[in-house]
Amino acid sequence: MRVHVVSDVHGNARDLATAGDGADALVCLGDLVLFLDYADHSRGIFPDLFGTENADRLVELRTARRFEEARELGRRLWAGRDKHAAIEGAVRKQYAEMFAAFPTPTYATYGNVDLPGLWPEFAGPGTTVLDGQRAEIGGRVFGFVGGGLRTAMRTPFEISDEEYAAKIEAVGEVDVLCTHIPPDIPDLCYDTVARRFERGSRALLDAIHRTRPRYSLFGHVHQPLSRRMRIGRTECINVGHFNATGTPFALEW
Repeated sequence: MRVHVVSDVHGNARDLATAGDGADALVCLGDLVLFLDYADHSRGIFPDLFGTENADRLVELRTARRFEEARELGRRLWAGRDKHAAIEGAVRKQYAEMFAAFPTPTYATYGNVDLPGLWPEFAGPGTTVLDGQRAEIGGRVFGFVGGGLRTAMRTPFEISDEEYAAKIEAVGEVDVLCTHIPPDIPDLCYDTVARRFERGSRALLDAIHRTRPRYSLFGHVHQPLSRRMRIGRTECINVGHFNATGTPFALEW
């Protein structure tokens, strides 16, 4: 059995179309939307609306953790515009490309920049969307928990620690625990390029210690200090920044 796993697709529909080649199934751990490419500030919804110069400034402020100034920049730029309609329209366009690229079967959960309410419009019969749920793939039980925890970035699908922990609890004991964000371990949460810690989940870490899955698979941190780590019998693996690499992680048994 061979399963390919991707995360942080961020608009890379071209490589997503071949991500399932040679695999029995594709697993996607979210972040299909590209709002702003931190490596190329000309790409994404934000520069399409406001230009590269404003994107440069937004990245500069966020990287310096000057989040209130970044929000003030956003307020000025959005003044007089229908923000909700503009973003939703752009996201729908991206989702149409992303979901059309998914092979059959695909098992997917949400990332922190995704808009879960739109997914039912685009997920075809070959795509199973799971959040706080389980699926059997090739005789192994996979558990899925989507979204991220609340941060100063205020991305669209951030939830409370309590809500996230409840989804982890609902999944229970599985062979492969699939999440968008990593367990709360500094080496797995630190982004070496952004030079900041992303939020990992303590509830996820506790579940790994308690239920001892074979694998904990996640993404979210694009350039982590450590890409993989063993916790007891569990291999914790960041499956990679698919937008940049175009290469899925392969799980075989």
